Amino acid sequence: MIGWRRSRRKPAPDHPLEQELEFHIAELTESYIANGMGREEARRKALLEFGGTEQVSQRVRELHVSVLFEALRFNLRSAVRFLRKSPLFATAVVVTLALGIGANSAVFSAIDAVVLRPLPYPNGNQLVAIYQQDSKGRDANHFVAPARLEDWNRMNSTFQAISGYYFDDLSETSGALPEKVTECLVAPRFLEVMGISPAVGREFAPNEEHWGGASAVLISYRYWQRRFHGDPAALGQKVHVGGYASTIVGVMPESFQFPNADVDMWTPSAPDAPFARRRDATWFTVIGRMKPGITLRQGTSDLLTVQSQLGRQFPKPDAELTVQTQALKDVIVGDSRSSLWLLYGSVSLLLLIACSNIAALLLARTTEREHEVSIRFSLGASRIAIIAQLLTEVFALALLGSLAGLLIAGAASRGFHRLLAKTLPRAGEIELNWRIVAYTLLAAVFTTLLCGLFPALRGARRTLAHSLAAGSRTQISTRGTIQWFLVGIQITMAVTLLIGAGLMLRSFQQLSRVYPGFDPSHVLTFQISGSWGETTDMKSVVQRINRTLDSLRAIPGVLAASTSAMLPGVPSLYQIEFKIDGKVDPGHPILADSRYVSAGYFATMSIPILVGEACKQASNTSDVVVNRAFAEKYMSGASPIGHQLAGASYNDFLPAGMIRGIAGNAREEGMNSNPVPTVYSCFSAPDPFPNYLVRTQGDPMAMAETVRRKIHEVEPSRSVYAFAPMQDHLTDASAENRLRTMLLTIFASTAVLLACVGLYGTLSYLGRLRQREVGVRLALGAMRNQIVARFLMQGLRVAFVGCAAGLCLGLWLAHFIASMLYGVSAVDPPTYAGVVGLILLVAGCASLMPALRASRVEPVQVLREE
Repeated sequence: MIGWRRSRRKPAPDHPLEQELEFHIAELTESYIANGMGREEARRKALLEFGGTEQVSQRVRELHVSVLFEALRFNLRSAVRFLRKSPLFATAVVVTLALGIGANSAVFSAIDAVVLRPLPYPNGNQLVAIYQQDSKGRDANHFVAPARLEDWNRMNSTFQAISGYYFDDLSETSGALPEKVTECLVAPRFLEVMGISPAVGREFAPNEEHWGGASAVLISYRYWQRRFHGDPAALGQKVHVGGYASTIVGVMPESFQFPNADVDMWTPSAPDAPFARRRDATWFTVIGRMKPGITLRQGTSDLLTVQSQLGRQFPKPDAELTVQTQALKDVIVGDSRSSLWLLYGSVSLLLLIACSNIAALLLARTTEREHEVSIRFSLGASRIAIIAQLLTEVFALALLGSLAGLLIAGAASRGFHRLLAKTLPRAGEIELNWRIVAYTLLAAVFTTLLCGLFPALRGARRTLAHSLAAGSRTQISTRGTIQWFLVGIQITMAVTLLIGAGLMLRSFQQLSRVYPGFDPSHVLTFQISGSWGETTDMKSVVQRINRTLDSLRAIPGVLAASTSAMLPGVPSLYQIEFKIDGKVDPGHPILADSRYVSAGYFATMSIPILVGEACKQASNTSDVVVNRAFAEKYMSGASPIGHQLAGASYNDFLPAGMIRGIAGNAREEGMNSNPVPTVYSCFSAPDPFPNYLVRTQGDPMAMAETVRRKIHEVEPSRSVYAFAPMQDHLTDASAENRLRTMLLTIFASTAVLLACVGLYGTLSYLGRLRQREVGVRLALGAMRNQIVARFLMQGLRVAFVGCAAGLCLGLWLAHFIASMLYGVSAVDPPTYAGVVGLILLVAGCASLMPALRASRVEPVQVLREE
């Protein structure tokens, strides 16, 4: 009953305009009633005379809208006039904002492309990387056997499909000369998992994915353009790769660059091939697509159940294996996420410093315009109108700064492409798009509010009488607390950034002094094309690689040559558990980095052999060499020479052999990693296309063409590629660290410059306002050096407070970047002392000039102005 009454009740007008119209109609109705009319008749006549509420409401709304647009037009014209009247002020603000917003937008464009944006595949959040792992941590091998992959796909209930891939670097012999191509061999369902179809042609047919079926290949858009000039007639043609001819059945979309942008073609890898049936023969990197609504935790749990069932069915090796999963996006982004967020936090602090700087300038500007604001008040302007006008002026400046910042962001994005193409994942996706433009415009609005709102409110709060009575120059000024607060914020943030940059620079300096344990100078690196299919006759692969090494050593100017599965000094830890003389101690596992090297490796890299002998020339025996760290940690002072070393887990492919020598410690895992226990297995063919290392007498790149011709004589059907000095690989390995340090240093230097400008501008402004005070002090006998000291100490006091607050924030930042440092503590006294000293020195220099200018006031002239 109550609800029925409420529904029948006529809602009262709640809009202010409707309330006002109802008030006027009621007044007119009451006047007719007073003249003797009935209420209904009076109401009807009042409505007729008033003209109808809807019509009147519409006319009033149009009037209000026109007034609003007129006010906006007036404010914009005033803003333009303001910019014309103060070109230097406007230029300083625009340039400051362009640097702050531009740098912020540039870093955000990288974060958007790398971290925030989903993978460029349909429902990319469903894609998962799947690894096998030794349950006891004895083997770092995460690759999966084809038979196990097929079992996972068949037995799971949470994935739409599971597939895998691996690489071959082959030679295409369709042209006049062998050309290196990168082939990605894929398990069945690969395109289904990726959610991609060929742009031209078709997918693999079922018979093409089985052993003995027709040979087919999908080519990349890039290879299609380079080799066939985009001709659709390429479909059906043959490509001769690795000694086999395959028919082109399709062309992949231009945007498809998985697993990486270097892939030229995708071919099926038959899971039912004879060599693919061993469960310890692992080579697939596995990816899967989860069903809609399935979480990563559910998918992992399902696969763990499947692997447990396989462990009961195949005790060796499946009972010793477990499953790990990770979102594919997280795998691709890797450790770059923390570096990008560090840079984004740094550049956001820089933008806040710029905003604080501009807010201080606007406060000073607003104070100087008090007389103008007072006149506007006297002419009837409302406080809201004054605030709107001041904010419009700031928004005009922010918009110009944002547009200039977009140009800076665009240039920075192109720089990311060039500098980070090899080290930053998804760097090719960094671009200026509508999201970056929208972010920049939002930054302009944010900057307007942050910089202009308080100065606008403060400028419009003074009473008319006070403002008109005040003489801006002859009034003894206030203390300028707000301006000093803003300067303190700038110094605090500048100190924070300087501490981060200082720690990174100190770390980089320590790295530059590290001796790697090997000599990378005069070493040329390259690779020769090969195929995993060759490993069915491993003896032939070993003979081929040894024959190539003998030819390289015969070249005049070549001092030594060797092969290695992984380049020294480039992070690629492959840690496994070993057993000595067949014994395993569960309480004290023997964990070591496993590396395959050929004879001559230690001579090529200038790694000394301390005891025993190095790998023998032309020897196919399973000898191993350990480093000093291994001997000291696991042999308890006894000589390891002559002991048998083998992998502890069940895997026939793990290294095994007799220890023949002890090598010196080398930083094989990178300059920022201390030498770890390492086992070098003497085997020249760890894979069909190992890294070749050649030590030369002179410039290594000068020998590249000679080496290429020699290899063409020995292996005319193979391509030689990736020529580079060893030093370049070490440089590339530290590229992300170097760029992170460089950008953080630039941001910190800019922050110090802005803080210096803010301190200088605030002291100069307060000096102008306090001319009468200074004149009075000088007239009463104060010395000019006392005036200088007073102003100087005022600036240094703020610098001291800012340094104290900055040190606290710097300690927090140092804790965040501690994992990125090498050889430097997060609480490094020289860095902190140097930052404080630098800031106080800069603050003193920035304060000195305004202090000297303030002390030159002539008392007589100032007092006459009164």
